[in-house]
Amino acid sequence: MTDTSDARPSVARRTVLVASGATAAALAVGAAATPEARTADAAPVAAAAVCTLTKEMTEGPYYLDGQYVRADVTEGKAGIPLKLTLTVVDDDTCVPLSNALVEIWHCDHLGEYSGFVGNNGHNEPDDGTFLRGGVLTNSSGVASITTIYPGWYRGRCVHIHVKVHTNVTLTSDGSFTGGQELHTGQLFFNETITTAVAKVSPYSTNTVTRTTLAQDSIYDEGGAASGLLTLTALGGSTSSGYAGSLTLGVER
Repeated sequence: MTDTSDARPSVARRTVLVASGATAAALAVGAAATPEARTADAAPVAAAAVCTLTKEMTEGPYYLDGQYVRADVTEGKAGIPLKLTLTVVDDDTCVPLSNALVEIWHCDHLGEYSGFVGNNGHNEPDDGTFLRGGVLTNSSGVASITTIYPGWYRGRCVHIHVKVHTNVTLTSDGSFTGGQELHTGQLFFNETITTAVAKVSPYSTNTVTRTTLAQDSIYDEGGAASGLLTLTALGGSTSSGYAGSLTLGVER
C-alpha cells in the first residue's frame, strides 16, 4: 500500500517557508549545534526572515491520532541519525510561534509505518508508535526532534509527514488531545544525500525500487517552498547522520 491515492496536494490553507539565503545558512548552522544552543540562538532568525507562500501536502493514509509528545521518536529503530530543527512562524508577521505542537511520522528503513506494518511487504514487530511523535515549540518557535533518516516504499520518494497544532492539551500518558490543526505537510530530502544513504546499512537491505524526488507524485520540485530540508552532515561519513532544518510559517 502506498499513499499516492491523493495524487496532488490541495491548497487548503496557506503556509510559508523562510527563503532568504542568510536565513537558510543560519538554520543550517543552528541545526548542527546542540539542542540547548539552537534554543538560545534561534530567536532572531525567523523574525528577520522573508516569508514565501507554499502549498500544503496530503496527510496520506498512515496518520494515527494521539501520539506521544517527546523529543526522540526512534524507539531503537536502526538507521542513520537525523536531528530535525523545525521553526514555526506566523505567516503574516514572521514572528516565531511558541507552544505549537510540531508532530512528525514516517516509515523505517524498510518502508514500514508503525501501526501499519506489513502494508509495504515486510514482517517486523509493530508497537504502533515507533517513528511517531512531536514536541512543543519553545519561545523561539523551535521544535527539535531526534529520529532516523527515513526509508522508502513503492511509489513515494523519501519523506517525513508533519503537522502543526496549537492549543493542545497534554495528557497524563504523555500524549495530547484537542487543539487546532494549522498545517499538514511533508518534509523532503536532497536526492544526492538520499542516494548515499541508500548504499549504507541498514538501508541497503531495502530492495524496493526507490522513487526519486523528480518521479514523486506529491513533491512538486518547489525546493524549500515545498518542504525540502536543509541538510548538514553531523560527521565525516554518511553513517554519522544529518541535521535537517526548515522554517514553516502557518496561518493562525
